Amino acid sequence: MALRNAVLAALLEGEASGYDLAKGFDASVANFWMATPQQLYRELDRMESGGLIEARVVQQERRPNKRLFSLTDAGYAALRSFTAEPPRPSAIRDELLVKVQAVDAGDAEAVRASIAERLEWARAKLARYDRLRTRLLDGRTEDDFLAGAERVGPYLTLMRGRAFEQENIRWAERALAVLERRAHHFT
Repeated sequence: MALRNAVLAALLEGEASGYDLAKGFDASVANFWMATPQQLYRELDRMESGGLIEARVVQQERRPNKRLFSLTDAGYAALRSFTAEPPRPSAIRDELLVKVQAVDAGDAEAVRASIAERLEWARAKLARYDRLRTRLLDGRTEDDFLAGAERVGPYLTLMRGRAFEQENIRWAERALAVLERRAHHFT
């Protein structure tokens, strides 16, 4: 999948500046797609040149002017085309898992520290996702929200992100417990 498609999907939320997209990327699509602000700005320029998005300049006092991007008809068509294609299978590419694979011959304490760091990262991310879920539901039950929401895609991807972080937490806690028992057993 190209960054372009993630940006098109993010713009379904409405008009946004590059800064807003970079900031919002962390909340809206970070559970399934990562990009640096530099990558995002380059992609926005390419997409605008390609006619997928358009920008309007907003004059600001005491700040530089900003460009607000929105989808064009061609952008919506590109999203329809993208969603019609079958996705490629996902694959895990995780440096931490390579370190865990080699823990028996490596620095077990450093690997344990890396897992503990991943655990804290996952807990923080899950807490952020839970706050976003609470804000989306706005006091409604999930069923009520889904029955009346204009768009359910953001909620469904949020649920996948939550499940992913919950599994990261379960795995990290289990891995740390195993490595801790092994450390005591072999000392």
